[in-house]
Amino acid sequence: MPLPASRPWLAASLLTLAACATSHPAAPPAAATTTPAAAPAAAPDPKGVGLDMADLDRSVSPCDDFFEFSGGNWLKANPVPSYATSWGPRNLLGLRTQATLKQILEEAAANRSAAPGSNAQKVGDFYAAAMDTVAIEKAGITPLKPELARIAALKTRAELPALVAHEQELGTGAFFRSGVQVDEKNTTRYVIGLDQGGLTMGDRDYYLKDDARTQKIRAAYQAYMQQVFGLLGDNAATAQRNAATVERIEKRLAQASRSRVELRDPQANYNQMTLPAAAQRYPAVQLPRLLADMQLGKAQEVIVGQPAFFDEVNTLLKTEPLADLQTYMRWHLVSSVAATLPAAYVEASFRYNQVLTGAKQQTTRWKRVQAATDATIGEAFGQLYVDKAFSPAAKQKALEMVGNVKASLAEHIQTNTWMSAATKAEALKKLNALRVKIGYPDKWKDYSALNISRESYTKNILAARLWESRREAARFGGPVDHTEWGMTPPTINAYYNPPLNEIVFPAGYLQPPFFDPKADDAVNYGAIGGVMGHEMTHGFDDQGRQYDAAGNLRDWWTPQDAAEFTKRAAVVGRQYDAFSPLDSVHVNGKLTMGENLADFAGLTIVYGALEKQLQQRYGSGPRPNYDGFTPEQRFFMSWAQLRRTNIRPEALRQQIQTDPHSPGQYRTIGPIMNMPQFQAAFGCKEGDKMTRTATDRAVIW
Repeated sequence: MPLPASRPWLAASLLTLAACATSHPAAPPAAATTTPAAAPAAAPDPKGVGLDMADLDRSVSPCDDFFEFSGGNWLKANPVPSYATSWGPRNLLGLRTQATLKQILEEAAANRSAAPGSNAQKVGDFYAAAMDTVAIEKAGITPLKPELARIAALKTRAELPALVAHEQELGTGAFFRSGVQVDEKNTTRYVIGLDQGGLTMGDRDYYLKDDARTQKIRAAYQAYMQQVFGLLGDNAATAQRNAATVERIEKRLAQASRSRVELRDPQANYNQMTLPAAAQRYPAVQLPRLLADMQLGKAQEVIVGQPAFFDEVNTLLKTEPLADLQTYMRWHLVSSVAATLPAAYVEASFRYNQVLTGAKQQTTRWKRVQAATDATIGEAFGQLYVDKAFSPAAKQKALEMVGNVKASLAEHIQTNTWMSAATKAEALKKLNALRVKIGYPDKWKDYSALNISRESYTKNILAARLWESRREAARFGGPVDHTEWGMTPPTINAYYNPPLNEIVFPAGYLQPPFFDPKADDAVNYGAIGGVMGHEMTHGFDDQGRQYDAAGNLRDWWTPQDAAEFTKRAAVVGRQYDAFSPLDSVHVNGKLTMGENLADFAGLTIVYGALEKQLQQRYGSGPRPNYDGFTPEQRFFMSWAQLRRTNIRPEALRQQIQTDPHSPGQYRTIGPIMNMPQFQAAFGCKEGDKMTRTATDRAVIW
């Protein structure tokens, strides 16, 4: 099911270095220790990964603008391609990974003799059906007709719960989000979570703001809806009326929704209600019947993310004409599978997204289908990828680095000057309990009950959504599964999960330019090490610090320590509020707080881990310089070069409004401006643009 709106930890913790061109264990380790270094004879290869000296813009001083110094020539030579909205190293790695994934998909699709029910059969048939545009055009809307007929058959409000439950299981995004999730105040069990949703445009401000750009986006959205309703058979006047109906209902939901900044408060998003109490407060939702229809009839309570939002849902279901609710659900059904329908639907969706993101050209079909395969049957696909592309040596080196970063964080906690002994003890307990997942799951999803065929792309998507909903429902009432992953193995990303207190690094991330076991330590620690430090310190950012060692939402800070943390974090917020990449557009320091804090703390922690590694490798002897740069300089250059990003103005505006990550240039310079280690590495002086004064400097750890 979709990630609940009030549980943004996964989305917020993803280390998004650049917006993508296309639009989802073992026992706790003991206290980390620094892994002994390899013998000097096994010298690293300085050309193994990452730093290309031709990318530097040496006309810019590193103390004046490190973003431009470290990658200015690369930025000039790598404009955003017509099919993308932004462009950076992550995209280039994506191209290489996609080439491998394409080969896997084409081989699977060509294999008509794969064992029925096998991963190869499911992946091959899914890809073949999605790539068969002739069959898709011929079928038209036929694969959706049973679902459209189900919506059209609604006659009374008494029938609404069953229909809404079915739409929830199909993941159409109508009305709200629901799902089985780990109980954030008792992480040994699963609970039912209900959260705000129901907005096609995603963010409430697109419905509520009235500036020129927002009006342009709303006009594009209206045009998109009118075209789709026309394709479904409505005449022009009816299509226009139906589009207005959908926007009116969505605006009601938007007005009742919390802002993205408000959604960052996990305590406010945890509202436990007994099922009778919730049913009494929201009678029109008919929760007992709705949950029973979703095979969750055993539930005795629910966690309501935003109670006031559901007050509005209750009123809406009670007062809106049934015909208008049908129109709204019909729209959400069709728009949720638009990518699987004939070209006219796909093109209508893209024209809307062009206005939203500034994209100039549609991504080629096989790339879109590859992403859909990953999103739909990702672990079946991922097993084929791991068999072909992931090195055991990469996993071992990554585990070694995580151990060193963990040891560095433990030392920073122990030597912290503003935190009390009681809070330090809890922090170390949490760090020692941290789970680390590298590469791929130890236990793969079992897709045996999911039927995938070459008959219909649309049917495959709907079948997979229903299968996933039923799979989640089946685990309700059972023990929490710590082997599950929230990302697939080929994903070029990573995350921290507070309720499970785990950091996860898929295989797709553990390759050049982010990581190369043969590369020198400085480059690896600045690249993938920066990611490790970032994800690890998410456990101690303004959201993550509210969860304890077991992942429970519990305040383990003394009041004095909490106040000191908040004061120090506020300095970071003010710094980012001042960053302005476009005229009249400023970064939102509150929305991006968690990611900024993870960048700040993570980079500091990883620098400490690198220094320990260099000390172990070279002792008091000379440290090698490559291309005229010291290991410390190469560390910061590696950090910066992997965050260099070109982005279209429209996409940048969208990112600042909706994304908890700051733009790449500020992720690069924001932390290092506060680090004396950076200033020492490059000889920067007080008064230089990359140097904050002692009174302005933010220091967390």
